[in-house]
Amino acid sequence: MTERPDNAVTRGGPEGVRSQTTAVPGVSDLGPKARRGGGDRSMVPDVEFTSYYGRPIVKESPWKEEIPAYLFTGGLAAGSSLLAAGADLTGRSGMRRSARFAALGALSFSMGALVRDLGKPSRFLNMLRVVKLTSPMSVGTWILSAYGPFAGAAAASELVGMLPESARTGPLRLAPYAGRPAGLVAALFAPPVAAYTAVLLADTSTPSWHEAYRELPFVFVGSAAAAASGLSLATSPLAENGPARRLALGGAALELAMEHRMERSMGITAEPLHQGTAGRFLRAAKALTVAGIAGSLLAGRSRTMAVASGAALMAGSWCTRFGVFEAGQQSARDPKYVVVPQRQRMEREGPVRYSE
Repeated sequence: MTERPDNAVTRGGPEGVRSQTTAVPGVSDLGPKARRGGGDRSMVPDVEFTSYYGRPIVKESPWKEEIPAYLFTGGLAAGSSLLAAGADLTGRSGMRRSARFAALGALSFSMGALVRDLGKPSRFLNMLRVVKLTSPMSVGTWILSAYGPFAGAAAASELVGMLPESARTGPLRLAPYAGRPAGLVAALFAPPVAAYTAVLLADTSTPSWHEAYRELPFVFVGSAAAAASGLSLATSPLAENGPARRLALGGAALELAMEHRMERSMGITAEPLHQGTAGRFLRAAKALTVAGIAGSLLAGRSRTMAVASGAALMAGSWCTRFGVFEAGQQSARDPKYVVVPQRQRMEREGPVRYSE
């Protein structure tokens, strides 16, 4: 067994973590008296958090870029269904049509990204074999399964309505009448579709996702509203895009306000939101969202401005999802984001007392 050198300091930490420092330069040359306290150099350098064998305390999520794409397009589909229902009830046929097609297209892309991550479609179907209310994945699977058919039926009614009268034979004659009921049911499922992915992330042990559980659903809902409004601004007639401009303003305001509150409530686990790839994504998201809001104020007069502001809002929402995703991955790689929150909770709650 080897003897620990005098010029290294080692302390145990929770969860099998040790706080470890390197040797202090020059201490070994000071002699025994200096090492016992005769010198004037600090013997305790800054603590560096590591884990045994250099491994992270929690495993980094195996999810790849398909998952943040799934998060974004799922929110885009949900927001589009909400806009389509409002446009239908207020007689804005152009906005209704573009929003219903957008919802179906975004949902198809989202499901494709999810199936690609799962590996094969049968794994999604296997999740429908049970209903587990305590599992965000199980609940989310059922929410998507309930939302998808109605969003598809609403888009199909628009497609049939574009056919000539002579081509609408048999059951196709009834399809346009199913559009409104299907669209309203899809809009009913839209908020859960936009929010459940945030709950799914926060339910993991990944530090920056888990500590954001209070505000992250609101951030994702606001981001979804901003993205769907942006797409509607770019694709619907100028005379009808008033609701999209108002929803863009409300969604972006909700996203930015709750993101600011989230960063303040997360403590040290908010650091990855400002660092590296995640920091670049989220800074770009804020800039694009603000630019999109400013442009939407003029989007009712100019087609060019409507398209530009809509693109900025969608890009901002895309960057938000990728930024939050990457921040979680970064936090899982550094043991500090597990150790420090644990120690802070222990200090707040005090020692554990066991009853006899």
